[in-house]
Amino acid sequence: MADAQLSSPIGPLPTGWRLARLADIAIKIGSGATPKGGGEVYLPQRQLYALVRSQNVFDRSFDTAGLAFISDEDAAGLRGVELQEGDILLNITGDGVTFGRSCLAPAAIFPAVVNQHVSIVRVDKARVAPGFALAFLTHPSIKHYIESFNAGGSRRAITKGHIESFVLPLPPLPEQRAIARILGALDDKIELNQKTNETLEAMARALFKSWFVDFDPVRAKMAGRRPEEMDAETASLFPAAFAASALGPVPAGWKTTTLGEVCAAGGGEIQTGPFGSQLHASDYVPEGIPSIMPRDLGENRVRTDSIARVREGDAQRLRHHRVRIGDIVYSRRGDVERRALIRLEEEGWLCGTGCLRVRLGDAAEPLFIAATLGTPESRAWVVRHAVGATMPNLNTSILAALPILLPPLPAQRAFSAAVRPADERVTVGLAASRTLAVLRDALLPRLVSGELRVPEAGTVAAGLT
Repeated sequence: MADAQLSSPIGPLPTGWRLARLADIAIKIGSGATPKGGGEVYLPQRQLYALVRSQNVFDRSFDTAGLAFISDEDAAGLRGVELQEGDILLNITGDGVTFGRSCLAPAAIFPAVVNQHVSIVRVDKARVAPGFALAFLTHPSIKHYIESFNAGGSRRAITKGHIESFVLPLPPLPEQRAIARILGALDDKIELNQKTNETLEAMARALFKSWFVDFDPVRAKMAGRRPEEMDAETASLFPAAFAASALGPVPAGWKTTTLGEVCAAGGGEIQTGPFGSQLHASDYVPEGIPSIMPRDLGENRVRTDSIARVREGDAQRLRHHRVRIGDIVYSRRGDVERRALIRLEEEGWLCGTGCLRVRLGDAAEPLFIAATLGTPESRAWVVRHAVGATMPNLNTSILAALPILLPPLPAQRAFSAAVRPADERVTVGLAASRTLAVLRDALLPRLVSGELRVPEAGTVAAGLT
């Protein structure tokens, strides 16, 4: 029940707005558990139930990458935390990156349960719009409050009691729904951009697989056919025969080599990023030159949502670690499959602690090598050859030994020319999403506090979507 004695966590509220503890307006607040046996019982593919973990929960978005699947029997022990439409997911444990992130549970993953690191916040929809409650939990002031908890020692943690004590401002329900719609429309546009980008990237991967893994143009020419959907000039770049190699039969004239040899032939190198003694936690600043860490490496792209920054002076001091267009940055430890191709937007950024920088030089096309490194075979090779008992680690020697099948440069350039327009569209889409996210994050606290009322905010959002 709303309590006039409660104090607002975000300042004065408009007339007609009330305050209420989350405990009084929630039907359920609770987390799940990891099935007995941990990751060993996760299924290779979905049968029925998905298991949501903290790595799936981002602020205002859900990432299906790494979504775990469990058997009906294992899910039976977690029935009390089966997700429903409108449920809010809140990461209640984790490091400084994952802790405190919150989003709505997408119906596309149902049926699903949560593990012990994720709490379900299920509100009474007759009194609270789930999208408005999510806006509260992702309000900058509330995010800061959540992130101030450190009940878990080196890993942060927040309890059910903490969550129940949160005090929400409550405008009339129609206004809550309107606020949720405005913010949700921006979220939807960002998600649409993401799906478009995923489609474009999948098309590029399919073309690479056809040309350089399945060797479709070579097989077509051997059969006396013209390669499908390929002009005569491009088709002439592919041979009509295979030759034996250390990697098995490969197109005649193509070279089997290693990543290190490719770099050396082009005047490039593979280099380790700065160590902790060169760059300390105190060197990071709110504004400055981005420093790429393993956590910032996505699927061939640098993610900037939590990227650290250093002063220009520190970047100059470590200028040997700055990146150029066409470099590839690898995670040196942990998830060693993570890597990203450096594009124009990241020119001059820093290859940070925990990363390796691959500089190709002029002996290979960056888009081609980046696609090669993204194949399941290359990724599996890197994981298999990483060292370390407790955490996988790469070094320059291991990465330099990674096998590469290298077609002549004209064939590489033909691939780059074919996929570059899609790659550039993805870059534009990411930039548009960042702009929309900035707008959303600027509107959110003003809407939740009542500083900006719904009609005005709707006009601003409509103009940019």
